[in-house]
Amino acid sequence: MASKTQEVDERFLRRALQLAERARGHTYPNPIVGAVAVKNGRILGEGYHPRPGEAHAEVLALQQAGEEARGSTVYVSLEPCDHFGRTPPCSLALIAAGVARVEVAAREENPLARGGMARLRAAGIEVAVGLLEKEAREQNEVFFTVQKTGRPFVLLKAALTLDGKVATPSGDARFVSSPASRRVAQAYRQWLPAVVVGVGTVLADDPALTVRDPDFRPFPLMLEPPPLRDPVKVVLDTAARTPPTARLFQPGPRGETARCLILVGQGAPKERILALERAGARVVELPREGSKVSLEAALRVFQEEGLDGVLLEGGPRLASAFLERGWVDKLALFLAPKLLGEGRSLLEGGKVLEHMAEAKRLSLARREELGEDLWLEAYPTTE
Repeated sequence: MASKTQEVDERFLRRALQLAERARGHTYPNPIVGAVAVKNGRILGEGYHPRPGEAHAEVLALQQAGEEARGSTVYVSLEPCDHFGRTPPCSLALIAAGVARVEVAAREENPLARGGMARLRAAGIEVAVGLLEKEAREQNEVFFTVQKTGRPFVLLKAALTLDGKVATPSGDARFVSSPASRRVAQAYRQWLPAVVVGVGTVLADDPALTVRDPDFRPFPLMLEPPPLRDPVKVVLDTAARTPPTARLFQPGPRGETARCLILVGQGAPKERILALERAGARVVELPREGSKVSLEAALRVFQEEGLDGVLLEGGPRLASAFLERGWVDKLALFLAPKLLGEGRSLLEGGKVLEHMAEAKRLSLARREELGEDLWLEAYPTTE
């Protein structure tokens, strides 16, 4: 049974995690972080990191608390940073404020930023760590995956029929899933900084790739929605076949025009590249891997652009290529109660497996009904 002190600590730490959600989709490549300053059971100040280059959560909570911060306990969802980046170290701000104790949900894993807990302890401040660590790590799974793998986090999202089809033989995929499922899919676009499709998806569906009416159920800690914003729109387009009139170049529902990044293969027709640039795209020529754009080179571009996570939305060959290389970190699947028969499968063009034992195994993390659909979240296992 949890002690009274632990119950209190958990309550204020959970509040810190809830505050962090207010900036979901706006802090990349930084994690989302929340902080609460408390004394005698009373909240003195709260804060969350709104976007890169602006004050961190701890600093905002201390500013709100003012002189009362001296002797307080600060609850923070991630270990306070200990380096001079675009802002000074949060560890020094906590020491200067005279706080007595800091409760940390999860340790910092960025080697440039970690060390805050050690500095606080050296200054005589009591530090506790690990309560609600699972929730904190799940909240920032993009950040922790980047630190572990050195590449962007990749979420594969797909809607499919019960017989595993994502489109008809002609490529028609409108609409496999229900409106309820599509609203949840909008939340994934808000979460991750970029949405990636192949040119086949652009030619078949002409998607806008915007955030319109999201359902934020994927993020159970969220109490109020963050400001909406559209992701960077990325098209893998070896021969520069994306039409300059495509909907992805048009302003979104809030009137802004999101960045469009078209990754073409070396030797793509110059006149097509110029037409895409005139339409507002940034076109990057990349080496080819066989007849397609090198996916490894594409991941490097994402890193250079500061895109720490990408939502992979289509098509089947692209999904198969990422999955085979072990570059899919999470899957979000929406199963609709439909049977299509002939059609395009979720994965195409990959290695043909001879035995069921060779199948890639998944660890199921969510199974939930969305109207008529079944919503699944899963992680590839390492078995």
